[in-house]
Amino acid sequence: MTTTRFAPSPTGYIHVGNLRTALMNYLIARKAGGTFILRIDDTDPERSKEEYVDAIKQDLEWLGLHWDRVERQSERLDRYAEAADKLREMGRFYEAFETPTELDLKRKKQLNMGKPPVYDRAALKLSDAEKDALRAERGNGVWRFKLDHERIEWNDGILGDISIDAASVSDPVLIRGDGQVLYTIASVVDDTEMGVTDVVRGSDHVTNTATQIQIIEALGGTCPRFAHHSLLTGPQGEALSKRLGTLALRDLREQGVQPMALLSLMARLGSSDPVELRSDMSELIDGFDINRFGAAPTKFDVQDLFPLTAKHLQSLPLADVTDAVADAGVPAELAEPFWAMARENITTLSDLKGWWDLCREGAEPLIADEDREFIAEAVALLPEGPFDAETWGTWTKAVKEATGRKGKGLFMPLRKALTGMERGPEMATLLPLLQVIRARG
Repeated sequence: MTTTRFAPSPTGYIHVGNLRTALMNYLIARKAGGTFILRIDDTDPERSKEEYVDAIKQDLEWLGLHWDRVERQSERLDRYAEAADKLREMGRFYEAFETPTELDLKRKKQLNMGKPPVYDRAALKLSDAEKDALRAERGNGVWRFKLDHERIEWNDGILGDISIDAASVSDPVLIRGDGQVLYTIASVVDDTEMGVTDVVRGSDHVTNTATQIQIIEALGGTCPRFAHHSLLTGPQGEALSKRLGTLALRDLREQGVQPMALLSLMARLGSSDPVELRSDMSELIDGFDINRFGAAPTKFDVQDLFPLTAKHLQSLPLADVTDAVADAGVPAELAEPFWAMARENITTLSDLKGWWDLCREGAEPLIADEDREFIAEAVALLPEGPFDAETWGTWTKAVKEATGRKGKGLFMPLRKALTGMERGPEMATLLPLLQVIRARG
C-alpha cells in the first residue's frame, strides 16, 4: 500500500515551501488510496514548540489536508538508539571530536588543494586512549555514519536518474555530542518502520537522500521511491528563502486567500500543466502526476493567489459564505441579493464590508462640473421606490429621452454620482439595495 508522510519540524509556522512538500505527498497517497502520515520531527527539544505543533495541524486542517495518523519523533528515541547500536556493531558508526573551527580549517585546506571539502575520517585513526582523552577534554563527540565509497544511484520521480559518488560527501553526523538524534537517521528509521513507500521533498535534500539510501540498506530496510521537487524563487527569480517567514500559511489566510486557490496553484506550479482553479480536492487528486513536474527553479508570486481567490469566491453559493456576509453586517433578509451583487466585485471576503458600507451609508458623489446639471435633472426623474431589478433600466431610459445622453456619457456619470466609483457591480442589482437600505434607515 502506498504510504507517504509530511514531516515538519515544529520550530515555526508552515510556509508555502513546506506546503508544496505536504501537498505532493498528500495527493500521491490519496490518489493511490493509501496512507498519509503527519510526522512531527521534534527531536530538537530546544527549538521545538508545542504551539507550532498545534499551528501545523490547524493550517493543514484549514487546507483540508487530513492525515490518517500522527507520529512524533520525540516518542521514538528508543528506536533511534537501537538503530545506532546496530550501526556500531557493524562498524559503520564512529565517534569524532573535531571542533567546528577545526573542521572549518580542514575544509579550507582541502579547497586550497583543489580537493572536495569532505571529512577526512581522522577520527577512525584514534586509539581508545586518545578517544578517552578527547572525551575528558571536550565531552562526548559526534557520531558519524561511515559511507561506503561507491556510487549511490536511484531513479528520481522528478529529477530522473541520479548518481552521486559517496566519496564526494562527508560521512554524515547522525547524533550530536549532546545526544540529540538528527534528522538523517531518525527519518530513515521512521520511514522504514512506518512502511513509507514514497518520499517527496525539496531538491536541497538530494545529498541527504544519497546518504540515507546507504543507511537504509545498512539497517536492512527497503528504500522508498524518492522525488525531489524544485525550490521556489520569487517572481523575478530571486531567492525566496529569506522571505518565507512572510509567506506563512496563516499570514496568507489573514490576507483572505482561499484554501482552494492556494491548493490549485501549488498543485500545478512547476509542472508542465497550466494552473487551473479546481472546485474541490477530488479534482486536485485526479489531476495530479508527480512525473509532470520539472527540475528548474519555480517562480512563486503571492499576487497570483488573489485572482484565483476572486474566481473561487464568484463560484460560491450564499450558503458557503453566510458567516462572512453576516460578519460584514448584512441583515439575513438582504443576504441573498447582497451576495448576488457583491460576489463579482470582491477579491477577498474582507471586501464585503466596503460594499455593505456603500449600501448602508451611500458614498460621496463623484460629479464632474460639466455633469452637475445633468445629474440634477436625472435625480429629478428618479422614480419612487421601492426599487427593483427593472428600476435602473426604466430610469436610464427616461433620462436618455429627457437629456439626449446615451452610452458612456449617460451611464458613467450616474454610476459615479451614486457610488463614488467608476467601476463596480451591475447598477441594476446595486440600486435596489441602495434604496432598500435607505428606506430601512
